[in-house]
Amino acid sequence: MSTSLSARNLRATARTTHEDRGANTAKLGEAYRMQEGRRAGDREVIALFPLRTVLVPGLVMPLHIFEPRYRQLIADLSTKPENDRGFGVAAIRDGHEVGADAVRSLYDVGTFTHVRSVEPHPDGRADIVTNGAARFRIIQLVDAGTPYMCAEVEWLDEADGVADVHALAELAHRRFRSYREMLSGATDLDGPADLHEDPRVCSYVIAAALVIDTAERQKLLEAGSTTDRLRHELRLLARELAIFPELPSLPVTEMTRVPIQLN
Repeated sequence: MSTSLSARNLRATARTTHEDRGANTAKLGEAYRMQEGRRAGDREVIALFPLRTVLVPGLVMPLHIFEPRYRQLIADLSTKPENDRGFGVAAIRDGHEVGADAVRSLYDVGTFTHVRSVEPHPDGRADIVTNGAARFRIIQLVDAGTPYMCAEVEWLDEADGVADVHALAELAHRRFRSYREMLSGATDLDGPADLHEDPRVCSYVIAAALVIDTAERQKLLEAGSTTDRLRHELRLLARELAIFPELPSLPVTEMTRVPIQLN
């Protein structure tokens, strides 16, 4: 298996357009609504697709399927109702993506992603497009008699938190705009002026766009509430804004030229 959602793709999400923002926010809401039958605290056995990246809710993720076990996964999903055609993406803590025994350990919290389209190839490979929806915590791995990994998971809540989440989102959005301008070297970037109006979306957009390593992005995914995630992002943004002037030759200008792909 392979994925085009590499660190470069995640970094490239630092620029958005206002037009994309409205559609993407609506579709992000749709992704959550599709999980209404799965309440926080409920448990379920799902297929797992370990990757060396962190998927956040709402983010579009294309994948190229070539390993036999994941070909079987796509075939199995094709027999399920549309809203159940998906799998859990969990970031690899130790190991590799390719190979039956390549994964030695996973992070506990991942994101369920819906399969939106499948483009099969004559030789059995396929290109698929998925979008992240609900977060889960892995309770235990399960032998489901399939060639791909399965796990019992618990669905996680998306709580706002106790603080003024809208004020935090507005502050985080302002700091994020400064961060994007710093990366691009421009002050006239297009961008959603109303990103802060949906704090949850704001928190996940920033989580996807920050130029940070897997472990730090995983912490953002695992945050117990939108408030906690935004607070953590404010600290990260402050750190990055402070250290960037010391690294004037970082080749990241073009990383701000691709729109964020939220659903």
